[in-house]
Amino acid sequence: MTEIDKFEFLVLGSGEAGKYLAWTMAKAGQRTAVVERRWIGGSCPNIACLPSKNVIWSAKVASLSGRGPEFGLPSASTVDMAAVRRRKRKMVEGLVNVHLDRYKQSNVQLIMGEGRFVGPKRLEVKTNDGTVRLVEGDRVFLNVGTHAAIPDIPGLRDANPLTHIEALELDRIPDHLIVLGGGYIGLELSQAMRRFGSRVTVIQRGGQIASREDSDVGQALLQLFQEEGIEVLLNTHVVDVAGTSGMEVNVTVQTSEKKMTLRASDLLVATGRIPNTDGIGLELAGVELDARGYVKVNEELQTTASGVWALGECAGSPQFTHVSFDDFRVVRDTLAGKKRTTKNRLVPFCMFTDPELARVGLNEKEARSRGLAYRLCKLPMTANLRARTLSETRGFMKALIAKESDQILGFTMFGLEAGEVIAVAQTAMLGEMPYTVMRDAIYTHPTIAEGLNVLFAAPPA
Repeated sequence: MTEIDKFEFLVLGSGEAGKYLAWTMAKAGQRTAVVERRWIGGSCPNIACLPSKNVIWSAKVASLSGRGPEFGLPSASTVDMAAVRRRKRKMVEGLVNVHLDRYKQSNVQLIMGEGRFVGPKRLEVKTNDGTVRLVEGDRVFLNVGTHAAIPDIPGLRDANPLTHIEALELDRIPDHLIVLGGGYIGLELSQAMRRFGSRVTVIQRGGQIASREDSDVGQALLQLFQEEGIEVLLNTHVVDVAGTSGMEVNVTVQTSEKKMTLRASDLLVATGRIPNTDGIGLELAGVELDARGYVKVNEELQTTASGVWALGECAGSPQFTHVSFDDFRVVRDTLAGKKRTTKNRLVPFCMFTDPELARVGLNEKEARSRGLAYRLCKLPMTANLRARTLSETRGFMKALIAKESDQILGFTMFGLEAGEVIAVAQTAMLGEMPYTVMRDAIYTHPTIAEGLNVLFAAPPA
């Protein structure tokens, strides 16, 4: 009989929340183990956030290079995708080594292998070196993440489409890339591949890309893509797929007007995420799932099983690394007897198109759906002097101010360095400051954030 190795803290999955929890508890003297099947440090440093932004920046450099004459410089437009990949891989390798050092320094036992529950708080791990281990924790934490959804479209799975993982490993420029999905991943990678030299077609089932955002945001993104030569098909349904991505693929679609077949070299699927909760024995651990397969948790991220928590995307938390890190803080503080929950968190986001789209708090669509009366401030980026110096005047800032007070309900920005500027608005919102604080603040000139003075200068409409 296999001997059971017992730990005080046992974490399944080494994503953002899981790794920080493990490092913290091990440093506090708790015997801790992390079971990870492949990605040391989780998806963010390996296949998602950081490598994608690495590749997107290479595409930005390619774009700027193509604009050389605009800045008085010779134009150079040759793209070496193998070199793009090498740069990305070098960064990932360095990040993985940083994680391995953190595991070693904190004395966490990192077990590489497939973990599956065989009973309450007990895992059977088929390790990557071919052995089998039984591990058990006094407290167990699920941080298993999500994976790309492949829609049930005839022929799609057989076409071996790219997901973001394979797209970030390309060492060639696709001749023609079809992208299914007009959300974060689809839009970021569509623009990057277009800037590298691909012909790109985006297929969106609904009538707007970035469908959760206001119509002016969707329209601004659509105009950007069209001006960069990206074909966007809205209100378009994929009927079937034939062929093989990477060679030749035929995608038959139905628009509101006609049925047609698109021919391309490559196909990327970016239509959503599925939690990695199937087939890991959660029913044997007493952990219940919701109808979509996410782990049921309360406001402190406790599951239906005593002594078991779930963190990050598998718990249904917003799918951002910064939220997963906050999940870690919720659990850490709860275990320390401090009051901290996931309720009413003010979660910002940034989509790393160029320019960036960032938001914190409510947009107009959400405010109207909640019946909240608001006043609107809006400023085109052409009014920002820093943007003019950089020839990056596309986009706008806008803010929602409560009708009966000066409270900031939400801030949206589509423009240069939007991901940095929203931190200013978020800080004001967290401090429950009136919008007049940002109106009257002294910001450095010339900066993008200085535009907040101008945005709030006139009384909101």
